[in-house]
Amino acid sequence: MTENSLTATIAVIGGGVVGAAILYTLAHRGVDALLLEAEPDLGYGASGTNSGVLHTGFDSTPGELETELILRAAQLRPPVLEALGVPVIHCGAQLVPHEAEDHDTVRALAENAQQNGVEVHIREEDGALLVPGESVSDPVAFTLSLAASAVAAGGRVETDARVVAITPGEDGLRITLEDGRAIQAQAVVNAAGLYADEIARLIGDDSFDVYPRKGEFFVFELPGAQTLDHIVLPVPTKRTKGVLVFPTLDGKVVSGPTAVDLGDKTDWSVRPEAADEILPKAIKQFPALEGLTPVASYAGLRPAGRGSNYVIGSSAADRRLINVGAIRSTGLTASLGIGDYVAELLRDDLGVAIGDLQAPTPIEHPAATSPWWKRTAARYAAAQR
Repeated sequence: MTENSLTATIAVIGGGVVGAAILYTLAHRGVDALLLEAEPDLGYGASGTNSGVLHTGFDSTPGELETELILRAAQLRPPVLEALGVPVIHCGAQLVPHEAEDHDTVRALAENAQQNGVEVHIREEDGALLVPGESVSDPVAFTLSLAASAVAAGGRVETDARVVAITPGEDGLRITLEDGRAIQAQAVVNAAGLYADEIARLIGDDSFDVYPRKGEFFVFELPGAQTLDHIVLPVPTKRTKGVLVFPTLDGKVVSGPTAVDLGDKTDWSVRPEAADEILPKAIKQFPALEGLTPVASYAGLRPAGRGSNYVIGSSAADRRLINVGAIRSTGLTASLGIGDYVAELLRDDLGVAIGDLQAPTPIEHPAATSPWWKRTAARYAAAQR
């Protein structure tokens, strides 16, 4: 290899929470793994604009891979959050019915939760669905902590590492970066979020498409140092979970998201009409927002699949590329489950030597310079000036 080359048993493309969780899992199972992120730091894509809500899977469709990985992550996550000092609010969630037909939805959701083994209750006085296991975290802190623990356990992270080519060879896959560096790996995991389909195309795989589904959020500060002590859930639809109202770790209240399908993967702006689409619904669910002016807004682009969801498996173009694509907003919640699933694929399908999962490697948790939602919003606002 030349001075401009690196080697790794497994290269992971994408430094969002899913890529970081895969790196964390591989490093803690004794695998020489290297993560490549195109941006100057991790968590600047969909992960940095996630709501931060850690879902229980109470409303996930039983039997689907997404549900399986959400439930698996729920088993893996608590000791990781505790060991790495990731902040989390264990506040629970409530879905209050407003229309007569909403009570039927509540009962259906309770039955669904029972099938998934998730604890829920229906409150007698108003028929509200209570989900005590729902919580709120800091998605950027989670992403950075997973990566830092992975590095402490022997993993590696390269930022400003934009992948422009993947070339098959007898001994594995050769990755070429935009700056001319190359990485030789036994196998590659494609966890590139919005760009996972474009990474797959580099090896001739056009089996799935990813498009951005914009979710816009508005941030409020309640008067008199009031706070919200639970997540307020809407009545969901087949397409979206709807507009949430939830607390943040820094004492703010956020409402959103919208769900606007786009073609432009670089449009992180908040549309002028977003307020009219979100605020009336948010106020109906949480009347304390009535008359308040948002202190900030931001948008996220979720990597939605075109007719697909949770595309995880070996590429038909070259089985040494493992695609982890079309991971929608539940990716934060399911990330450690995805990491576990990918590790098993690498072991069972490609024969990669993978050991048992070890306890989290402790890290020094840096103090946040600003709330996570400000970090990403400020970055994309600056880019649009």
